[in-house]
Amino acid sequence: MIVGVGIDVVDVARFMATLERAPGLREKLFTPAERDLPASSLAARFAAKEAIAKALGAPGTMSWQDATVHRVVGGPPEVEISGTVAARAAELGVARLHLSISHDAGIASAMVVAERD
Repeated sequence: MIVGVGIDVVDVARFMATLERAPGLREKLFTPAERDLPASSLAARFAAKEAIAKALGAPGTMSWQDATVHRVVGGPPEVEISGTVAARAAELGVARLHLSISHDAGIASAMVVAERD
């Protein structure tokens, strides 16, 4: 059963300009495993985290650090959740998060489906 759906789109250049203006933002938004990725991948991961929040009802209490997007060679990306994000998912009975990310022509996008059994 689908609990929620989230989608987000990010302009890569604008996003990177924001990170340059506010250097501490990179550490706030991304886990250590994500921080050194190329610009388009960072923007896609930010879009993914926004989409995850939307799929979970966008409570303002979730921490950006509690979701990590991992690249899987030959497969779809995987989402690792912990802390506040895992707690919200458990509250909603979410068993799985299905994530699709893409980046092309200066735009990064992500779509998430939150599913329970």
